[in-house]
Amino acid sequence: MVLLVSMNTNRALDFAIFPTVLLITTLLRLSLNVASTRIVLLEGHTGPDAAGKVIESFGHFLVGGNYAVGIVVFAILVIINFVVITKGAGRIAEVGARFTLDAMPGKQMAIDADLNAGLIGEDVARKRRAEIAQEADFYGAMDGASKFVRGDAVAGIIIVLINIVGGLIVGVLQHDLDIATAARYYTLLTIGDGLVAQIPALVISTAAGLVVSRVASDENIGQQLIGQLFKQPQVIMLTAAIIGAMGLIPGMPHFAFLLLAGAMGGIAYYLSQAEDRSQKTEVNSTASAPALIEAPEASWEDVAQVDVLGLEVGYRLISLVDKAQDGDLLRRIKGIRKKFAQDIGFLPPAVHIRDNLELRPNGYRITLKGVDVGSGEAYPNMLLAINPGNVTGELAGTQTRDPAFGLPAVWIESALRDKAQVMGYTVVDPSTVVATHLSHLISTRAAELLGRQEVQQLLDHIGKSLPKLVEDLVPKTLPLGTVQKVLHNLLDEGMHIRDMRTIVETLAENAPRTQDTYQLTALVRVALGPAIVQQFYQTAQELQVIGMDKELENILAQAMQSSQNGIGIEPGLADTVLRETRAAAKVQEQMGLPAVMLVPAQLRDLLARFLKRAIPDIRVISHDEVPDFKTIRVTAIVGGRT
Repeated sequence: MVLLVSMNTNRALDFAIFPTVLLITTLLRLSLNVASTRIVLLEGHTGPDAAGKVIESFGHFLVGGNYAVGIVVFAILVIINFVVITKGAGRIAEVGARFTLDAMPGKQMAIDADLNAGLIGEDVARKRRAEIAQEADFYGAMDGASKFVRGDAVAGIIIVLINIVGGLIVGVLQHDLDIATAARYYTLLTIGDGLVAQIPALVISTAAGLVVSRVASDENIGQQLIGQLFKQPQVIMLTAAIIGAMGLIPGMPHFAFLLLAGAMGGIAYYLSQAEDRSQKTEVNSTASAPALIEAPEASWEDVAQVDVLGLEVGYRLISLVDKAQDGDLLRRIKGIRKKFAQDIGFLPPAVHIRDNLELRPNGYRITLKGVDVGSGEAYPNMLLAINPGNVTGELAGTQTRDPAFGLPAVWIESALRDKAQVMGYTVVDPSTVVATHLSHLISTRAAELLGRQEVQQLLDHIGKSLPKLVEDLVPKTLPLGTVQKVLHNLLDEGMHIRDMRTIVETLAENAPRTQDTYQLTALVRVALGPAIVQQFYQTAQELQVIGMDKELENILAQAMQSSQNGIGIEPGLADTVLRETRAAAKVQEQMGLPAVMLVPAQLRDLLARFLKRAIPDIRVISHDEVPDFKTIRVTAIVGGRT
């Protein structure tokens, strides 16, 4: 039963009780050895049937009543059990236990990563952790239980020697038998007893070897054997040919070899025909599928997820995305994704393109998570002439606006390209119009594109070169969701996340003190200060910024302290700050300078969130983010007196 159960399990853990069963069966068999030894020594002088019919049958049937032959057979069984099966199974169990224990941390981290990424739930994670612990316990127990089998084989040899020597002493000294008769009686009984014990021991040892040596799959050993050994009819046919050739050698048992070769050839022919029938059935079922297959029941496969990024085009714009019609929009989109990854610091989701007959023939629509975030029109075989504000004349064509930036534009014929460029227009083709619009949208909405899956992929990519740094952060110190929120905050304020090493190091250093995402974001911004400043002032040593009146700073700081959620500002004060900031930003723009406001660190997050919706182009930085080697010049002051 133990052997058959071992053969019909799909995984080693399906028979996790095996080490305990091994101990029980070993002790049970040894207890029978003790009982039979007692009977042999007490009643052995009466003849070969003194210890019962089982031992007598083994002594006569298996070894023909010849104790010399019995000793040889017994020795061979012990060698097979002790040297081959037990030693091999013990080695496999030892190596399996070592590898399982070594792999435990990695498996635990993989489960934690899947849990943090939202791929599995807490119940599934708990079940997987329990399976890993059970697997380690099982192989550890099997490593120790293999010593039971090994000790059982040694005990069998010793018991046989003790029985033979003890039987001779008892028979000669106590029952006055001659040495030859005593040797024949007691040796035959002892060998029969040993064979009775060794054959079950051999079966149990084989079961142990099967359990630890098999590879886990969805099939048991019999199914794997049939599916893998008899998978290729050509191999079986070649084997039949070799056996048949051996049967033709003079002096060989021709009938046996040729019969075996014929049987294997028949099996190969049957498998080959079955394979051909299966292929024909598959082809016929495929051909007749439209007529035979009924409408399937609804299933979860019918639930379609929305595309993260999508581009829908009208039927007249299909030529822009069709390679057969020399459409280059696909190539441009690939370039957009590559440039986004280089500039922002992570790979955006793929853009799924499809036609939509509900759109206008020349219309297109860009969707983000199924929601329309941008639309426009493009005209194949025409060009869009964009007015940057300093053109010298008007062009004949269809008046419109650039869909990406809202500048005045006009669709013109291709023949007017040179004229439009001379007049100061920026001339682009339809593919560039759509690609530029898409590029602008994904750049401004980068934070919405950074999901948990993208964060995990980003950390995995960094982990290839900095494995210890990433390992110490997620999930040991911070959950994946917190890291995602910090990166989202940075992207939401127009920052790139290319310097992930600094970001991860800062998070790992400060996470033990705070888990608040806004505080962590502020600390990361200080660490990225030089990069933030360089993003607005490429090479300038002097930073021309918008400042804030000290009195206003104190009022806002007091408002933050008195507010429970830290963002309460009196409406009149808020209106004054908003009005004066908008005016200062307009002055900066007229001077050709970036609209950057410099405020104390404790006010930066408050003002950044407050001003973001009303003045999208304003950027708020703190004093702590400005490098020491930069000088500051305030060009305008927001001093709102209330």
